[in-house]
Amino acid sequence: MPENVTTSDVQESQLHGQKSLESSDWRVCVAPMMDWTDRHCRYFHRLLSPRARLYTEMVTSAALVRGKQLRLLEHSQQEHPLALQLGGSDPHELAQAARLGAEAGYDEINFNVGCPSDRVQSGRFGACLMREPALVGDCVKAMRDAVGIPVTVKCRIGVDDQDDYAGLQHFTEIMLVAGIEVLMVHARKAWLQGLSPKENRDIPPLDYERVYRLKREFPQLNVVINGGITTVEQVQAHLTRLDGVMLGRAAYHDPYLLAQVEAALYGEPLPQRDDVLRHMRPYIEAELARGTALKHISRHLLGLYQGEPGARAFRRTISEGAHLPGAGWGLLEQALAPCSVTA
Repeated sequence: MPENVTTSDVQESQLHGQKSLESSDWRVCVAPMMDWTDRHCRYFHRLLSPRARLYTEMVTSAALVRGKQLRLLEHSQQEHPLALQLGGSDPHELAQAARLGAEAGYDEINFNVGCPSDRVQSGRFGACLMREPALVGDCVKAMRDAVGIPVTVKCRIGVDDQDDYAGLQHFTEIMLVAGIEVLMVHARKAWLQGLSPKENRDIPPLDYERVYRLKREFPQLNVVINGGITTVEQVQAHLTRLDGVMLGRAAYHDPYLLAQVEAALYGEPLPQRDDVLRHMRPYIEAELARGTALKHISRHLLGLYQGEPGARAFRRTISEGAHLPGAGWGLLEQALAPCSVTA
């Protein structure tokens, strides 16, 4: 069991997982992003948004089951509600991995059917699985049978030349038969050949209407939209037609957006940016005491003052100093100095 997770934490989370599913649980989500949404990032995002549902980076079922890398499940209780995203294509192995996630205290298991990278394709998982909806259904059913917490799927609207509504409709029908109640849809198709993962996040055009149609035709399904959402106004507009919004790069590069969304949707007062940063201090000092280098935490904080006076100096001070031996909280206090106190 990961170091930060206690038996009582697990029992509490498992009880939480047995409650009836509420669509509002997925109203605002922060997308799983490789190399970005690690446990340090998620702790920071939770300070900005008490209600957003947070997601881990994708963890392969093989890493957990065959590689026994249970350290990948490490998280703190402050991160909840928290979902573990799994990648794989072996139903039995995914069931074992999902069980490990539930035992570690996660609130949800999310299945990755959207990542287009070559490495993922070579392992027969990610977006290429949209071509094999029956296998995805088998994987989902195996995971649902293994755990008492929600199992959800994150997919694209299509892949390569499989780019019409009928393909997405068929995929969704199979997901419903498998027992899926929540589907996250990145509103771009994925090109599995010829585009890099980065290009796949920008070049294929967004098609929000296809996701809206999916919700109209499957009203019993909780549909969460992802892709190109960068403002509070866009979040609010999507929520008039769908059950949830998943923020990705915008939440990472401009994390204060999460606090602004929280304020707009729930009436929460906006925290001051420097207060948010100072609330990170106990966590940072505890991690430094464990041997974590400051650079592994501070890289997630660089966008906190995005668009504000002093933002460039804030980023520069951290970027130039966090990797140095002995870097600690004092560096962040130094970085704060040129920043005005903003709401």
